[in-house]
Amino acid sequence: MDISHNPQHSRRSPRGTALAAVAAVAAVSLLAAGCSGSSGSDSNSGTDTAGKVDTERIKVALITHGAAGDTFWELVNKGAQAAADKDNIELTYKSDPSSAGQAKLVRDAIDERVDGIALTLAKPDAMKSVVAEARTAGIPVVGLNSGIDAWRSQGLLEYFGQDESVAGRALGDKLDELKAKHALCVIHEPGNVALEARCAGVKKTFGGQTENLYVKGTDMDAVTESVANRLRQDPTIDEVVMLGAQFALAAVKSVKDAGSSAKIATFDLNKDLVKGLQRGEVQFAVDQQPYLQGYLATDALWLYKFNGNVSGGGEAPVLTGPAFVTKENVADVAKFAANGTR
Repeated sequence: MDISHNPQHSRRSPRGTALAAVAAVAAVSLLAAGCSGSSGSDSNSGTDTAGKVDTERIKVALITHGAAGDTFWELVNKGAQAAADKDNIELTYKSDPSSAGQAKLVRDAIDERVDGIALTLAKPDAMKSVVAEARTAGIPVVGLNSGIDAWRSQGLLEYFGQDESVAGRALGDKLDELKAKHALCVIHEPGNVALEARCAGVKKTFGGQTENLYVKGTDMDAVTESVANRLRQDPTIDEVVMLGAQFALAAVKSVKDAGSSAKIATFDLNKDLVKGLQRGEVQFAVDQQPYLQGYLATDALWLYKFNGNVSGGGEAPVLTGPAFVTKENVADVAKFAANGTR
């Protein structure tokens, strides 16, 4: 799959980072296969002949900032559950888009004395205190998806996700290649550091004009209308950058409603967006592999508890993206998106 652009371009650093991400993920996958997913019986690795572990059952809480009905988090949870089924983990998934609500969910997990917590740091400052509480309680915590700049300072063991700044810069380069002039970057959750980093990355490398539009992501009709209104106000906008697959599909309607000729690019991928790419409604998607994020974060807690393994030595994040998916290569991932693993 093409995960970069023209390798001769002077700003091709995202290519090297993305390739490093692939290598890092491959290494972790091999480690997981050797330690917790062997198909043969191995008393040292703690696996049975069915490829599932025979270690004691443990409890893990996966706690995110995802909003109800957001298909992205369904993919994260699906990956986490697959790892949990393999690792004899009792997995609980809960989410709350408000930082106070998410922090309360983490405190509940601490009170329940879970064996491990996987969480997102969309608003790191709001989570700092509760993460410290988990550490004081002796509960290992890993991060995923959001908080790549905060996980080490808050004492998390590991981090699995995409470097959103790198991904944003790569998208900005792509817009230059497509000769776009004026990009509207739509942030559907104000204050989310990952989303802000994406748009900031686009602005850093894109040679044209970039402006941010803040919308209420929990109201899809409002998202559609807000984008359409901005397109009506400024017909020079020729590129709409959305930060989630379902929001990109909403933007397709926005462009039509506004009578605009703007093109649409997006971060993230799901099976519905695959169809949009195939139809040419969306130019490309930057995939960060949410299923893989959930899987690796959950599996990491098993590996740490029973083997003492820490990916990246606790210093380097394990990158799961970015990878560009376009109309030309979407067939390579379509079957995986259809079964909910991409």
